[in-house]
Amino acid sequence: MKIGFVGLGIMGRPMALNLKNGGHDLLVPERASLTAEIRAAATVLADATAVAAGSDVVILMVPDTGDVERALFGAGGVAAGLKNGSLVIDMSSISPVATKEFAKKINALGCDYVDAPVSGGEVGAKAASLTIMVGGPDAAFARAKPLFDLMGKNITHIGAENGTGQTCKVANQIIVALNIQAAAEALVFAARAGADPAKVREALMGGFASSRVLEVHAERMIKGTFNPGFRIRLHQKDLNLALTAARELGLSLPNTAIAQQMFTSVAAHGGADLDHSALVKAIEILGDFSLQDKT
Repeated sequence: MKIGFVGLGIMGRPMALNLKNGGHDLLVPERASLTAEIRAAATVLADATAVAAGSDVVILMVPDTGDVERALFGAGGVAAGLKNGSLVIDMSSISPVATKEFAKKINALGCDYVDAPVSGGEVGAKAASLTIMVGGPDAAFARAKPLFDLMGKNITHIGAENGTGQTCKVANQIIVALNIQAAAEALVFAARAGADPAKVREALMGGFASSRVLEVHAERMIKGTFNPGFRIRLHQKDLNLALTAARELGLSLPNTAIAQQMFTSVAAHGGADLDHSALVKAIEILGDFSLQDKT
């Protein structure tokens, strides 16, 4: 198929290349930030309208709700170039409510729409092992599934209603944030009490506390290496979606709110673009103690 791809950042770039390596033709809009690798792999067109006009499927992978809206309906956007029967796949992590509205507008143009946010970070994007959470009609999901198979391993059709994929991703981000906070608190506690945090992590990896967060993010905390796989400011955005929806539903999410405050503390100290494992810095600040003192 001819696949248009809009949003070639940390996640989008390897996802697009995996589609190309799977035998599909790749079309992308011109951006100064396009890498030489993408330029060699794709046909570069003037804008997203031209990309949509030349594609069977258009995939979006951009940071926030407003970015998706502009990519779809702004000047030079995807919607203006769509053909009847085209498929739009939004793999960004955005508002479930806004997703429903975007889907209605795209459907009105005679096109299918699925929301398919992902989890797995840069590592999963490069390894084509992403978890993909999909909302949308059965037929649209069936069209998209072969493409998802080239980008991910755990692919779940959450529901036939648009927005259900995004709802699942919000739930995912709650769990990830609270696991990061738990790992940060545990390691700072252990180190402050005199234990080697690396040895503590090694021991915990063999028990019931084991998790991907403990495996990947806790190691970053111990080493103090926070090059972004997933930036704090993006996780703040996702938790804001959770807390906004919770208010609308009359729900209390107290630990989610605390995790958001920890991220906000790190961002206030200049860490908004660090990896979300840098949440540990907020715990360190509160305790006036750094893991680096013990490593």
